[in-house]
Amino acid sequence: MDKILDKVNFPNDIKGFTNVELDQLAHEIRMFLIEEVSLTGGHLASNLGVVELTLALHKIFDTPIDKIIWDVGHQSYVHKIITGRKDRFSTLRKLGGLSGFPKTSESCYDSFNTGHSSTSISAALGFARARDIKHDNYSVIAVIGDGSLTGGMAFEALNDAGCGTTNIIVILNDNNMSIAKNVGGLSNYLSRITSANLYFNLKKDLRKFLNRIPGIGHPIFKTLKRIRDTVKYIFIPGTFFEEIGFKYVGIVDGHNIKELQRIFEHVKTIEGPVLVHVRTTKGKGYAFAEENPDIFHGIAPFEVETGELKSNKKITFSDKFGQEIERLAELDNRIVAITAAMAQGTGFKNFAVKFPDRFFDVGIAEQHAVTFSAGLAINGMIPVLSVYSSFLQRGYDQILHDVILQKLHIIFAIDRAGIVGEDGETHQGIYDLSYLSHMPFLTIMAPVNYSELKAMLNHAIYNCDGPVAIRYPRGREDENMPECLEVSQGKGALIKEGENITIAAVGRMVSLACKVSDILEKNGFTYDVINARFIKPLAHKLILNSCTKTGMIVTIEDNTVKGGFGSAVLELVNENRVNAFVKMYGFPDKIITHGKVEEIFDMYGMTPEKISDDIIKMLNRDWI
Repeated sequence: MDKILDKVNFPNDIKGFTNVELDQLAHEIRMFLIEEVSLTGGHLASNLGVVELTLALHKIFDTPIDKIIWDVGHQSYVHKIITGRKDRFSTLRKLGGLSGFPKTSESCYDSFNTGHSSTSISAALGFARARDIKHDNYSVIAVIGDGSLTGGMAFEALNDAGCGTTNIIVILNDNNMSIAKNVGGLSNYLSRITSANLYFNLKKDLRKFLNRIPGIGHPIFKTLKRIRDTVKYIFIPGTFFEEIGFKYVGIVDGHNIKELQRIFEHVKTIEGPVLVHVRTTKGKGYAFAEENPDIFHGIAPFEVETGELKSNKKITFSDKFGQEIERLAELDNRIVAITAAMAQGTGFKNFAVKFPDRFFDVGIAEQHAVTFSAGLAINGMIPVLSVYSSFLQRGYDQILHDVILQKLHIIFAIDRAGIVGEDGETHQGIYDLSYLSHMPFLTIMAPVNYSELKAMLNHAIYNCDGPVAIRYPRGREDENMPECLEVSQGKGALIKEGENITIAAVGRMVSLACKVSDILEKNGFTYDVINARFIKPLAHKLILNSCTKTGMIVTIEDNTVKGGFGSAVLELVNENRVNAFVKMYGFPDKIITHGKVEEIFDMYGMTPEKISDDIIKMLNRDWI
């Protein structure tokens, strides 16, 4: 039997489909997604939840003329499948292949690049107002999840859109999940609205009944409609969206294609801002994903039959961080843990169970997380905020204004620092050293292995009186690195000694530096290898003494070279008028694409072989 999916390459292919055919297509897309993502890894649960929603949007709206903007964008796989990229789906998140997020350079059907949450309504409103200025005529739709709606930027956009008359459609995809289960007042509000279905069903049934009464039925219904707001206040605990200026439509079954089409046909004709509240199930159609949507939110390759990962999960930096903070919290009740909807990803899951009164998941709201931590710190607590490097960018002003200026003792545990790989440009953690290192009072450290992470956490909590950032990568340690028992402020470690060259590195790049030095040794060069440990304050004495001796220092970091560790070393050498050549290795002033971590490192010359070859060429030049 031929598959309907085989006939679908672009949205126009589904325009004439019956509801029965669309339901069959939805089933086939789910099977396709499960099979493909089991091989490539990726965001599975969120995409399984939006299959019918995506099909209905493309059936009713005329893309790419009409614009669909996916908040975050990790749920855009179905959209990609039916917009000309099905045959390339096996390249998903691979180097040179499809991105896991919308990319305007990839397809004209991708209206806006996304990757972080809570941006879609702002972008959509910009699209809509530009459309009106140019006197164009098309629909603009923002699809945002209830998790993303906890981000303050989403409320700023709702407030702006609601106070005007611009035609814009916001689809609220409510699955009661962000990555982990949603928390907070907004989540509770949306849950209460669900219980208000009685109101909507009563209204629909009453209208049908009255319209059957000749002559007087319709006037009676119009009279009742005038007191609609009073009825809503009786049946619905709050009418937030309508109060800020949106016409609210919902709740709609997000897996009922027929009903979704009817609603979308209707909202296309509504003047002004409208919000359609759709209820979906994250992981729909795959039992393992439905039962564990947080695990299957972003999943490595897995066995379809069992849901088990194909590779055995090993202890990671995130796991070790979580274990150590849990141990320290047992000894010190001032320690509190904060996460922005990433309890599992950042290693806090067990902490949340063991210390529920000292664990705070604030939702997808990094700005709030930082200032909330400041409030805890100024009242004598020791907040440990764990957040991905690329997401901490969103709290820049709060770090500077609310933490640094008050010199508050907060530990920023910066997970996924450096290259993260398959999630690509929106998630690469290669900017944190640059956007943090110029901040006064801030101590910045990077561990090379788990023992160093443990020592740094202890140092941050008990030996620092101001803000501290500890950055560490996604994945595991290099087990060949020496154990670390103690860390002292601004002190590095000399791992190897030599005469020709100084190699200084931080974090996981220390392992790379050692491999570079092994190659150089075989070519007759001797070297100092420094594990700097601190980016701020630098290990001044160790670095200066070494590069004064060798006359050349190479820095290696998994950060952009602009404003990072190497820049700090260069400033140190120049300020102290040391006659030493400084060569910096890191990532260039470019957008770093998606692919395996080792592929990205190779692409930018960040391998032992390429770095050592480059250094040998420099050493052989007369001007060095």
